[in-house]
Amino acid sequence: MAHLRSRRRRALLAVPAGLALTASIGFLPGAASASSQDAPSSASAPRAAGPALSYVVNTTPDKATVGKVKKEIAKAGGSIVASYPKIGVLVAHASAPDFAAQIRSVKGVQSAGATRTSPLTPAATTEVGKPEKVKAPRASAQSAAKARAAGQEPLEPLQWHLPAMKADKAAKVNPGDRNVTVAVIDTGVDDTHPDLAPNFDRRASANCANGVLDTSKGAWRPYDADADYHGTHVAGSVAAARNGVGVAGVAPNVKVSAIKVSDQKTGLFYAENVVCAFVFAADKGVEVTNNSYYVDPWMFNCKNDADQRAILDAVGRAAKYAQDKGAVNVASAGNSNFDLGGKSIKDTSSPNDSQEVDREIDPATCLDAPTQLPGVVTVSATGVNSLKSYYSNYGLNPSVASGQIDVAAPGGDRNQVPELPAKDGRILSTMPGGDYAYLQGTSMASPHVAGVAALVRSTHPYASPQEVQWLLKQQADNPGCPTAPYDPNGDGKADATCTGTKHVNSFYGYGIVNALKAVTQ
Repeated sequence: MAHLRSRRRRALLAVPAGLALTASIGFLPGAASASSQDAPSSASAPRAAGPALSYVVNTTPDKATVGKVKKEIAKAGGSIVASYPKIGVLVAHASAPDFAAQIRSVKGVQSAGATRTSPLTPAATTEVGKPEKVKAPRASAQSAAKARAAGQEPLEPLQWHLPAMKADKAAKVNPGDRNVTVAVIDTGVDDTHPDLAPNFDRRASANCANGVLDTSKGAWRPYDADADYHGTHVAGSVAAARNGVGVAGVAPNVKVSAIKVSDQKTGLFYAENVVCAFVFAADKGVEVTNNSYYVDPWMFNCKNDADQRAILDAVGRAAKYAQDKGAVNVASAGNSNFDLGGKSIKDTSSPNDSQEVDREIDPATCLDAPTQLPGVVTVSATGVNSLKSYYSNYGLNPSVASGQIDVAAPGGDRNQVPELPAKDGRILSTMPGGDYAYLQGTSMASPHVAGVAALVRSTHPYASPQEVQWLLKQQADNPGCPTAPYDPNGDGKADATCTGTKHVNSFYGYGIVNALKAVTQ
């Protein structure tokens, strides 16, 4: 099995294929990438003086203050890489070890911190191998003809997840409005794929992978089709066209755009890249953003750590800017089977760009960005039996203002196997180079919700992001907490405990989203 460029994307068990389906290659559970720490936060990993780091500097959002802070950054030996005066966020590079401390003392600076723990130009980069491909049966001519007779795409009979959320029925009522665009903030999208090309929105596509906007032709495409397929798979779940080719998306008539944020050297999703993506999406007027990742290098950013607080601040401002401009931000909950509403979580995978540190974090003050930011729709994953996927994070804690599960959607579960002809309990979607593959993860659940949000916006074009989120919840179907102990691996031990009511609970939030209700109510 090859090592992928990043383990941070919210997908598990990738299955590349040539026009059909294949066996699996894996992401580690936790979508994640050893010394002990007592406090419910983490001190920044030690850094040697000298190598340049990237920083976010957050100020009061007025031109005068931003201008003054820029001058102070220069005095401290930093260089401005990107500036977002509307939200008061600056991105700077600096090599002085006390740069952040100096800038935090400047009047008008509200937070500042390093966005990584490794140098901007590391001595070595992550090894990238090619994923293993295992042949699987193609859709036969007979099965393709049967699908066409039923008004389906050739591979749609294998997409159990569409009828699970009534997306197949919704497409016959309203496949989505061409004026609605879903921005896939991810590893890039292969817009030449025959299932994506008809719906691709180049106008709202870009590359933010270096923290600097690049809108040149093709800049949004994956660097490496074998390693960076994640965004293409996500895009297909949202809006693969019903064009007689391959698969179908939840909203097959809306547009989909790509904003690439994964670093070329490491595959990581750094804060400055994500800030760039949210601001660009907002300024292009996209209606929905999908975020199937978390901001590296910390799985959770703790507010009592200066660097991590600055990351939360910067990404939070950018996400709010997008929301204020009309975008519904949808994000995956994560693949570690963590209780986000619990008392503590053991994070052993951060920072993922240098040396991991064992730490116990408090979910009330240490947040997974962007999924736990205020206003973001947080999505858990389910399998074919409408049961929480074994890997999916969950959570319900009324005392915590944000970060709980809002809704659920099919994300796949290899342990929940559908009846024929689907055969595989994971999610089938598009891959670079015209391919298709099965993946599972909350990465796959989030774009299903993004697709339904696009259908809601198509039906209610003047609805605010808050109203769209309310409709997603109101229209969802909640299976309620399982009556038997939750034991997906069958070892006799409960792997998670569902709390709450039939109306709202820690496994499904308000329930599994319903695409048919989105276009009929």
